Amino acid sequence: MKQIMDRREFIRLAAFGGVVFASGLHAADTSRGAASGKDFYFVQLSDTHWGFDGPPNPDSHGTLPKAIEAVNALSQPPDFIVFTGDLTHLTLDGQLRRARMSEFRDLVAKLKVRDIRFLPGEHDASVDHGEAFQEFFGPTHYTFEHKGIHFVALDNVSDPKGILGDEQLAWLAADLAKQSKDQSIVVLTHRPLFDLQPEWGWSTGDGARAIDLLLPFRNVTVFYGHIHQENEHMTGHIAHHAAKSLIFPLPPPGSPDHKPVPWDASQPYRGLGWREVKAETKKSNFEVHEHLIQGG
Repeated sequence: MKQIMDRREFIRLAAFGGVVFASGLHAADTSRGAASGKDFYFVQLSDTHWGFDGPPNPDSHGTLPKAIEAVNALSQPPDFIVFTGDLTHLTLDGQLRRARMSEFRDLVAKLKVRDIRFLPGEHDASVDHGEAFQEFFGPTHYTFEHKGIHFVALDNVSDPKGILGDEQLAWLAADLAKQSKDQSIVVLTHRPLFDLQPEWGWSTGDGARAIDLLLPFRNVTVFYGHIHQENEHMTGHIAHHAAKSLIFPLPPPGSPDHKPVPWDASQPYRGLGWREVKAETKKSNFEVHEHLIQGG
């Protein structure tokens, strides 16, 4: 999909002020999606890590409820909401894992929008190959259609090696074979499909095979999580957009280490947030609106 994220420096600077509106649009413009019958917007939240407790987030039990409250307060509700993985924090205790998933499910039930899609992260699924996740949230990979856009949710975390695997790649190939080359496609996943920082686990072992399957399609955009920060990357004409976390930010790729960024009491919730994605289906454009978590 032709991207309109060419004001990257503006977006990077404006993000420190609270909310980013790409292409100079005001937040109220999101209502146009519902009015047009075709254009729409959805909300992406990621890396909530429910069950994490302690530094570097002294409000570890508060940031997800704050995000839920903010989404519920939107003047125009999104068409749907997607959580792109790491819903819960890693534990080797299967009973505790299910308890955290149950608590998370109860919390997000407070969202006014009822159409909510879930993807696993490695914290949710790598220990038991997604068994508990599927009990609570359903399949780990799937497709759905929404107002002319084909959405593909991929699972690159249930295999502890951080790969999609031959079976899922064959499934993806079969799904894409049904689509026209002009079909607008959005891919949702947890890990980046490209090699952002493989030594940190910021990659998918066989992600290049998925990208090769997607490249023949002219209008493809990928939204993912995992790296706890905004990041934009192009593989050919395919744009990849990473989302902020709702628990703690991580340093940018290439830093000396990838330990969580320390909490800054003078700038609480810095680097934490969620996003709206507005789809203009006639133009095959996506506008990304970033929201920072606000204290309360």
